[in-house]
Amino acid sequence: MHQILFYDVVENFTDKRAPFRGAHLACVRQSFERGELVFAGALADPADGAVLVFRGSSPETAETFARNDPYVKNGLVKSWRVRKWMTVIGDNAPPPM
Repeated sequence: MHQILFYDVVENFTDKRAPFRGAHLACVRQSFERGELVFAGALADPADGAVLVFRGSSPETAETFARNDPYVKNGLVKSWRVRKWMTVIGDNAPPPM
């Protein structure tokens, strides 16, 4: 099972993120190195959001990440939400029946 963190970002996000990008990417790398984060990336065409996929059955890790993310703390993320993803095939998926 995984948890998906969805970000909705401010208009002109790609122009406004520069001062916080290094700190944001450091948080992303640290979460990945701890084995929490599986994938992360911005949505494109339009650049109006981002998606981060976390391992685990609890939303706590994704929620903690969001609360501490420099993009969230500095107002570049308008809203965020975590959704449970019942992974069928892939990393950490339950064995087939």
